[in-house]
Amino acid sequence: MFLATVFFLNFIARIVLSPLMPVIEMDLNLDHGQAGMLFLLIAMGYFIALMASGYVSSRLRHRNTIILSAVAVGLACMATSCSQGLWSIRAGVFGIGAAAGLYFPSAMATITSLFTPNHWGKAISVHELAPNLAFIAAPLLSDLLLQWVSWRGTLLVVGLASLLLGLALIRFGRGGEFPGEAPALGFLRGLFREPVFWIMVALFGLGISSTVGVYSMLPLFLVSERGMNPEQANTVVALSRIPSLGMALLSGWVADYIGAKKTMACALLFTGILTLFLGLVPGIWMLVVIFSQAMLAVCFFPAAFSALSSIAFSSSPNLIISFTIPFAFLAGAGVAPTLIGIFGKEGSFGWGISLVGILLIISSALSAFVDLPDQKTRSRAG
Repeated sequence: MFLATVFFLNFIARIVLSPLMPVIEMDLNLDHGQAGMLFLLIAMGYFIALMASGYVSSRLRHRNTIILSAVAVGLACMATSCSQGLWSIRAGVFGIGAAAGLYFPSAMATITSLFTPNHWGKAISVHELAPNLAFIAAPLLSDLLLQWVSWRGTLLVVGLASLLLGLALIRFGRGGEFPGEAPALGFLRGLFREPVFWIMVALFGLGISSTVGVYSMLPLFLVSERGMNPEQANTVVALSRIPSLGMALLSGWVADYIGAKKTMACALLFTGILTLFLGLVPGIWMLVVIFSQAMLAVCFFPAAFSALSSIAFSSSPNLIISFTIPFAFLAGAGVAPTLIGIFGKEGSFGWGISLVGILLIISSALSAFVDLPDQKTRSRAG
């Protein structure tokens, strides 16, 4: 639960700009393209830190890396809240992403060290509730705090919470008292030559674009083009994420029943169709699509992680995951919202969101090229 709380604040720090963005745009006089660029900077910081996390944890140990991440996220949020110019804010959000990127590999290593393998599924399920709860909490927290403080004050509150939790970890945290594994150059050469690695990067990138990417720009879309006020937009976005908690668990069962490849393909196809309609449909139908899209988008990930673990070279599955997610997050949580923001700057957020939907529909066919493990692939990896 301690780690799940750290992950919750880690995730909120990365996505809280989304519900705050209508207010930030007005305060800083940003256009929609500049707003989208802030999410790209968060993703770039996250990408760099996640790629380097193995080297950091190999020197600091996993426990200290988690503490460092929580404290650094807090300080970065606080620094961003005090920034005045656009460039200092850009540096601050890059720092938030970089601080957050150190967390995940060390957290997974710590969880699996604290529990026996027959309890891993339950422990990781509790941990993975954090991002889904953060999707719900971030808009509601923003609306609540904006009644008393500015967007800067909201970032300050998130930063203080993460800083205090990081300091509490020093006293009360358990596990992770062992170093991480830094990837060898030969391993990386072999990994980057594997076509299936890049296919999974593409699939994960588009899967993330359907969740974090669309989520990041959705409040701005609802305010700018659908006539909602920020409070209404944030309420709709928060409520739409509640059913996803159950769907994520259900999709894991479906993946076990019909297979990871079929589940990934179906999730991407139907999420793509709904994302396409999200940018186009009017009125009450838009609300129906928002809720349906949010429920289906999360169904991709349990199957995708299962497939990724299956194709991962047996000696180092965690390293495979650690190098897949940074590229995918950069594309899905950075490039996608920036692209949507550029379309918004040119007059239509809806067309930008619909373009993401088209890419998701096309990507569903990529799942057929994911070769789940055979002896040839494993021996080549070795």
